[in-house]
Amino acid sequence: MDATSLTRNWWAIALRGVAAILFGLLTFILPGITLAVVVLLFGGYAIVEGIFNIIAAIRGRTGARAWWALVLEGLVSIGAGVVTFAWPGLTALVLVYVIGTWAIVTGVLEIVAAVRLRQQITDEWWLAASGALSVIFGVLLVVFPGAGALAVVLWIGAYSIVFGALLVALAFRLRSWRGEGRTPMARAA
Repeated sequence: MDATSLTRNWWAIALRGVAAILFGLLTFILPGITLAVVVLLFGGYAIVEGIFNIIAAIRGRTGARAWWALVLEGLVSIGAGVVTFAWPGLTALVLVYVIGTWAIVTGVLEIVAAVRLRQQITDEWWLAASGALSVIFGVLLVVFPGAGALAVVLWIGAYSIVFGALLVALAFRLRSWRGEGRTPMARAA
């Protein structure tokens, strides 16, 4: 993945962010919904996010450049979504561990992508920040699984809104670079 493919596909990052924000808002608007509905919302979100990651990786694939991290992140997201649909009767505890593990793995992969991009673009910290937020969120879920279904729903909502906002900010930064007809400036060594 390189800066040119990111600027060309800024819209995919924006769509991921908007999907995350919408998902987060739904969890706050409807806090009394059953855990089964949360399972379905999470499963759908994870699958959509995974598909967009794979699309971005395939579209951005050029030569020997590493694009595997984004494909792997997409596959992990799709896998997490499929697991939630295959066993919708999962207990809240198991669901918390699935979501926590998913957030940690995807967050680490986003941090890896940000580190790889730091020499190619400025402000890659948006991607690193969204990855760090994912890791922190995942660790909190794994460490405190018994917080209760409503608390988990609110945690998921807050995480999704902040994560989505960071992705939308990154997307518009990439769009502005594209609109100016330039590639993001490399950071000085």
